Amino acid sequence: MGCHDRELSILFTSDEKIGQLNSQYLGRSGPTNVLAFPMDEGESQSFDCSMMGDVVISVDTALRESELCGQTPEYTVNRLLVHGILHLLGYDHEKSAAEAERMGKEEERLTALILEDSEHGTVSG
Repeated sequence: MGCHDRELSILFTSDEKIGQLNSQYLGRSGPTNVLAFPMDEGESQSFDCSMMGDVVISVDTALRESELCGQTPEYTVNRLLVHGILHLLGYDHEKSAAEAERMGKEEERLTALILEDSEHGTVSG
């Protein structure tokens, strides 16, 4: 993904807390499954920062989604983490249908790689 030597903050939280963050930072009401806060937006672009940003995942929503979609909780959390990281890298499924499709394909590819590595007891960098 071209992110060698970059740091990432991950917060696993509740629907209540992610709902507060969603309202405070995006002006949207209610909980969501994942939020991403890139460090290289706005004025912070003027300095070299090894921190990619923050990904916040609602465990409550992830568990509901995994049950609804017939996925394991592990798969759903990994998919949401990949989704958040892709947002940090500039992917945005809300821009257009083409961008949503591009992001969806990359999300599926990377999630499959993570799960393949975990089945073999390895971790890719």
